[in-house]
Amino acid sequence: MPDDDDLLRMCHDVVDAVAAALRPVGNWAPPGRRPGQYAIDLVADAAALAVLDRDGVGVLSEESGLHRPGSALMAVVDPVDGSTNAAHGIPWYATSICVVDSDGPRVAVVANQATGERYEASRGGGARRDGASVAPSHVAHVADAVVALTGFPSRHLGWAQFRAFGAAALDLCAVADGRVDAFSVCGRSHLAPWDYLGAMLVCAEAGATVVDGAGEELVVLQPAARRAPVASGSPALCRQLAALVAPDLASGRVAPT
Repeated sequence: MPDDDDLLRMCHDVVDAVAAALRPVGNWAPPGRRPGQYAIDLVADAAALAVLDRDGVGVLSEESGLHRPGSALMAVVDPVDGSTNAAHGIPWYATSICVVDSDGPRVAVVANQATGERYEASRGGGARRDGASVAPSHVAHVADAVVALTGFPSRHLGWAQFRAFGAAALDLCAVADGRVDAFSVCGRSHLAPWDYLGAMLVCAEAGATVVDGAGEELVVLQPAARRAPVASGSPALCRQLAALVAPDLASGRVAPT
């Protein structure tokens, strides 16, 4: 059975493989096989699967679904999180991979493929950005916070400022290292497990709090599951944001899975 270091190496190998596969692609904008998918998503997915098939772990991928269900280790991967950003030349897109075992998220790597910056975490082993430990801010009130958003709220939620970056995995990692004070899904938006599980482990190991805005369990491995993560370095701020976004989420909530 591989140890955490082995699994982290595998995750970094996936990031390297995706980067190498994307490098020669001249036009990143052509569509893929379904609405919202780009050709680069398919190129990146094939590269990621080649590494994960070699190591024999189960896979839950945004682009190709579930592989080897029932495996003791399941790699939840978004080959290109923020592919619209990537297709438009906006340097905020990532490869995110989280290995989940029977106890939950075990190791994760989230890498900004535009800059090369990498976050990694292991359960009980802390979180790092490019090898250096990270920690979140401790802003405790929404009125003082810079909040990264996914989705569009029906009303101003009382933040000091907000940002909408377009790649949830990196947005959550920005909470882990204090670049923003909080992250929230809002309006009628929801995320899939591959969007957030890797960054959720980075946040947790950095000392941030992550909850679902509608009170659902976040560690899920069903391809159709959708959740609404809310994160901050301060539990008090996390509770405030979750309470503020809950009414909108309830009005557009997909069926729990």
